[in-house]
Amino acid sequence: MTTELVLGETLVVAAPAGAVRQERELPHEPALSPEAEARIVAALKQRHAPSTARNYRQDWEKFTAWCTTHGHIAMPAHPVVVADYLTDCAGLRTAKGERAYSMNTLARWVAAINYWHRALDHRPPGEFQLVKDTIAGLRRTYAAAGDRPVKRVAPLELAEIEHIIVTLRKEATTWQSRLRERRDSALLLLGLLGAFRRSELSDLEIRDVILHASDGLHMRVRRSKTDQTGQGLVKAAPVALTHTVCGPCTYRRWLDVLAAHQSDGRPGIIRLLRTDDPADGHVCHLAHPEIHDTSVPVFRPIRVNGNLGDTALSGQAIHATYRRAAQAGGLSPAKIAQLGAHSVRAGFVTEALRNGAQPHEIQRQTGHASPTTVGIYAREHNPLTGNAVTRFAR
Repeated sequence: MTTELVLGETLVVAAPAGAVRQERELPHEPALSPEAEARIVAALKQRHAPSTARNYRQDWEKFTAWCTTHGHIAMPAHPVVVADYLTDCAGLRTAKGERAYSMNTLARWVAAINYWHRALDHRPPGEFQLVKDTIAGLRRTYAAAGDRPVKRVAPLELAEIEHIIVTLRKEATTWQSRLRERRDSALLLLGLLGAFRRSELSDLEIRDVILHASDGLHMRVRRSKTDQTGQGLVKAAPVALTHTVCGPCTYRRWLDVLAAHQSDGRPGIIRLLRTDDPADGHVCHLAHPEIHDTSVPVFRPIRVNGNLGDTALSGQAIHATYRRAAQAGGLSPAKIAQLGAHSVRAGFVTEALRNGAQPHEIQRQTGHASPTTVGIYAREHNPLTGNAVTRFAR
């Protein structure tokens, strides 16, 4: 994609390579300084999340390349061309005989094609009934054949997380293992209680977590998948009756490590953790240690030698941490194979539904934009909630 700054129009867009803007009468274009143009371009680049912008660019390039190969015009694209593109790609198979592209991928391609058409004042092809019906027909075809079904991670529920935490603490006999246990316990429990996405956990900084006298922890999500403009959301982790599932306690134990690291580095962590750590009661009532620099990540990588990193733990590392902790906690190989970074979030929704929470209450913590998404968890992981079959129980 080449950035073409077009000034003096009602709409300013970054046009895809090879696209032709629809002709229309424009007001006189003012002369701007290079600095002003640079500011506008910088703003345009931030209009989407980096992953969305990357997908839109790559999806458009794929579509234009296909159009060039087949002798079609990509901009503006005729709905028949888009339908041909979708059905052609839907028929592609991998070496294993599986469909090369899922329905979610095909639907995203239509969204990308629509976006670039809107940006250049053309009617989006996806708005035509032909394209809508093609997508609907492909969904039915995929479903009937059982091709590329949506894979959802298994939820990690509170009882499972408590079992993992108790096991990790029991087996932590060195300062390195105690260091990892404190981080992993906080990552698991706060991930569940806060119904965090992995990107939100990765972005969490010390300044975002506040100990509240009556509410436990207040954890601010500065920006998320459904809040790209940064309005923010505060999630709570209340004090629990049992210390092993008390979010404020697990955070307090990990914060001690972060404070020791900030004050004295690795030697400070060793002094803190080289003695036995029974973790046999609540510590959430204790004052939080003083942290001088609070604009640092809460969750960070731990190297094999016990060195604590300064950068944020990546989403992939969070995914790996959950699986490794589940394995150390003795969960079954079948369950571990189904776990992912989304498992704690799925666990929160599943358990909340089972305990009678309403969708709007769940959305308050998860930040879901629609109750429809919450309903997916009910169908997938909690089929007994609101189900008349429970009336047959004896």
